[in-house]
Amino acid sequence: MTISAKAWLKDNLRGDYHIWGVVLFLSIMSVAVVYSATGTMAYQKLKSTEHYLFKHGALVVLGLACMWIAHRVNYIYYARLSRFGMWLSVPLLLWAYFKGANLNEASRWITIPLINQTFQPSDLAKLALISNLAAMLAKRQYIRKEQYDPSMLVNMIGWIGIICACIVLSNTSTAALLGATCFLLMFIGRVPGKYLMIMVVVCLVLGSLALMLGQRSKTASNRITNFWETFHGRKPPEYQVEQSYIALAHGGIYGQGPGNSHQRNFLPHPYSDFIFAMIVEEYGLIGGVIIIAAYLYLLWRGMRAIQKANRAYGGLLSAGLTFSIVIQAMINMAVAVGLVPVTGQPLPLLSMGGTSLLFTGTAIGIIISVSRGEADESKI
Repeated sequence: MTISAKAWLKDNLRGDYHIWGVVLFLSIMSVAVVYSATGTMAYQKLKSTEHYLFKHGALVVLGLACMWIAHRVNYIYYARLSRFGMWLSVPLLLWAYFKGANLNEASRWITIPLINQTFQPSDLAKLALISNLAAMLAKRQYIRKEQYDPSMLVNMIGWIGIICACIVLSNTSTAALLGATCFLLMFIGRVPGKYLMIMVVVCLVLGSLALMLGQRSKTASNRITNFWETFHGRKPPEYQVEQSYIALAHGGIYGQGPGNSHQRNFLPHPYSDFIFAMIVEEYGLIGGVIIIAAYLYLLWRGMRAIQKANRAYGGLLSAGLTFSIVIQAMINMAVAVGLVPVTGQPLPLLSMGGTSLLFTGTAIGIIISVSRGEADESKI
């Protein structure tokens, strides 16, 4: 018996179809823009303009596969896996700092044996911390105020401080975004204000200490200083920001057209950190607005998934992961237009990347799993 396409999709792609649509759109855009952004570089290095196209395309497909697998799993199981993920991420982060591959004066990557592929432990740490924080906050919702043990909040704050400090050693912006996401999630989880302040103090103290001991203190300081002086007109913008401005100006309303970028030959990392400038140059202001709208729509659908959750854990999990993705996207685009200092953050689902695409796909798959609205198996 022939199975119709509609029936197949209904059986295999469950949850919020709007999120599936947004991710598919951004994935197609990613392949097109990365191919254009890497064309010159690929020809100069490898004499083949298709090398990065195939490599990035394969990672996009793997990211979608991770998303599909994650959405098939009842989200309740991620609460149990997240604790293991946090314990694993700490030694991996330290290993990456002391023994990992050093690129651009930062040791953030661990090389996986046999396949010779690198990955950033910070991606695992973000996913595990947000998932476990959502689980701990959800348990708190079921405890009466007079029976509540403050040690649970102390445990939460301790994990946030430790993991963010480990990330700060080599990646300041990622740690700052993760800390902000955790703060927002704890606020939504109705954590008392005094504990929120304690969390801020713990993160600032541990983060400052790790920043002084780590690799990025000078870079972070220079970027903030350059942004501040540029903002007040005391000096011209940094080279990469200046080239981003030129790309944005070339784009105009309708853009230069796919594959017709000029700034890809001058803009540092046009396929990752400044891919939004590439999008505006080729697809114009209209294309840029569509991309921003896509992320805002993803935020809205991620928040709607909360309504499908039968327990507090599902709602907090969906909110935390959605905030993590969308905030990072907004920061990346803000860098391209000069609203915030340069951070080096990729644009989720669009920038060329390695295992970051796989972890982002997994995170969105978990959000879709929440949107399926399956009954929880415990009071998490």
